[in-house]
Amino acid sequence: MSNSVYDTYVSPLSTRYASTEMKFNFSDKKKFTTWRSLWTLLAQAEQELGLNITDQQLKELNDNVDNVDFAAAAEEEKLTRHDIMAHVHTYAACCPTAGPIIHLGATSCDIGDNADLIVLRDALDILLPKLAGCVKTLGEFADEHKHLATLGFTHLQPAQLTTVGKRACLWLQDLILCEKNISRIRADLKFRGIKGTTGTQASFLQLFNGDYEKVRELDIRVTRLAGFPDSYSVTGQTYPRIVDAEVVSSLSILGAVVHKMCTDLRLLAGMNEIGEPFEPTQIGSSAMAYKQNPMRSERVCSIARYLMNLVNNPLSTASVQWLERTLDDSANRRLCLSEAFLAADSIVLTLQNILEGLCVFPKVISRNIEKVLPFMATENIIIAMVKVGGDRQVCHEKIRVLSLEAASTVRLDGKDNDLLDRIVKDPYFAPILDQLSHLLDPSTFVGCAPDQVNHFLKEEVQPVVNKYISKIKTTATKLDI
Repeated sequence: MSNSVYDTYVSPLSTRYASTEMKFNFSDKKKFTTWRSLWTLLAQAEQELGLNITDQQLKELNDNVDNVDFAAAAEEEKLTRHDIMAHVHTYAACCPTAGPIIHLGATSCDIGDNADLIVLRDALDILLPKLAGCVKTLGEFADEHKHLATLGFTHLQPAQLTTVGKRACLWLQDLILCEKNISRIRADLKFRGIKGTTGTQASFLQLFNGDYEKVRELDIRVTRLAGFPDSYSVTGQTYPRIVDAEVVSSLSILGAVVHKMCTDLRLLAGMNEIGEPFEPTQIGSSAMAYKQNPMRSERVCSIARYLMNLVNNPLSTASVQWLERTLDDSANRRLCLSEAFLAADSIVLTLQNILEGLCVFPKVISRNIEKVLPFMATENIIIAMVKVGGDRQVCHEKIRVLSLEAASTVRLDGKDNDLLDRIVKDPYFAPILDQLSHLLDPSTFVGCAPDQVNHFLKEEVQPVVNKYISKIKTTATKLDI
């Protein structure tokens, strides 16, 4: 049988969609070197607090953090059926002097769970600037098109006009809420700390001969060496699994937000008002050569739908952790946590690419407005007639009758909306005919939309962009597939 990489299943999230940095963050190399880093930090803190650990042992541990024999570790795990102990053994094999003090006093979750929290923290730090990049690019789009009138829709039926920029701010509002939610979770994320088998720190109390203050100090030192300001005050064997549910929930909400936005873009693409990037060599259909499908937005919706449904896994896992812990969380977490972040990473990466290449077609937008603007202008016409002495109720009835006649022409005969022609021909409206061009100016129908965009960009968008400005990369985001 061939050993080709094409002979085995791999996740499309890792081969087609997610970024290199997010894939590395959930790689075996990141995980196992993080384990080794934690063993080194634990030994360092134990030495500082008086345990018999030498500088030579610490140097040996530190020098071999990246010297992982993955094949040997895999063989060890087959024998031991225990991933942490397999890596204790392979780490000890390349650290003969330090081998006896690796994992001293610790339980598996002192290493595995803390490493998972480091990975989650780093994943959030990868994702948040990308989300802010989408906010920045969409904010620039909103500013550019804040005056461009477009049909608003309620129930997918033409409603009052809005502007292209104002509509973009609706998407931005949701993205900003996502950033606030995810960044809060990032800020609240704690280290499990060095808590021992059931969270009582009993083994460490023995190591330090009953000195509880040294046990507390060990927890604090390792926590801070690992880059966390604080650890969870109490745990069972694991950190609270509800934390996973909270993290994945925030990503699922992001999935829902981006799904809604890209669905809107797909609808607008169907109306030919907005188009996503389309490469010169891109093929829209194998049969219909003219097609320019919104395939990037469709991809985002597809992956976002998957992400939105992942949240049930950590919720269920958190709900069935018996007493201090059970191991039925392990396999599920291996799948769910990585997939959630890879999916979230891929949708913001694709969204950034879409936003950088969005095309707006003002003439199509104008033509679509013209089809229904006469109906929308009726209230303005009634008000204008009243101002020149007309009776509001009489005017309303005349407009109602003419509107129904025009609607019938559109729906039954397939002709253009001729309501204005009917108004012009009716002597009743003669006093305001010279005002019709102004009454039908689309810019007079958008209300405060441009000003709302200005205010929103200043008060809501710019602060988010400023938080991540040194980390945002938005120029020419390229998708390989």
